[in-house]
Amino acid sequence: MVTPTVTGRRPATGLLWALRALGAVLLAGMGWIHLDLWQDGYRTIDVIGPAFLLNAIAGFGLAVLLLVTPRQLVAWVAGLGALTALGTLGGLLLATTVGLFGFVESTAARLWWTSFWVEIAAAVVLGALAALAARRRD
Repeated sequence: MVTPTVTGRRPATGLLWALRALGAVLLAGMGWIHLDLWQDGYRTIDVIGPAFLLNAIAGFGLAVLLLVTPRQLVAWVAGLGALTALGTLGGLLLATTVGLFGFVESTAARLWWTSFWVEIAAAVVLGALAALAARRRD
């Protein structure tokens, strides 16, 4: 009986597709949160309003791109998505601690905690996908 070896194996296609789908859901969720808050009044805040709208567009766009991109480019798209989520999380934390462009946020704000956890999850899932997809290309 031959025992399969684990070293040197490429990630299974099913795992990559599961991470792609989960990553797309998280990116779309991030986009939805920012679009919802933008519609709820954040659009009137200088700099922050347009940034929320751009984040919504980026979240939805990257979610779609992650699902339709060829396998050879998945690592790049996932990496871009992870960086977008990390940048969004950084903006949230800056706005909450020291303020961002004159705007100070509170953890009591609507969807603050949801946004926090969605952005962390997106960064982790998409970072893992980027690493696994890059390994699979080898």
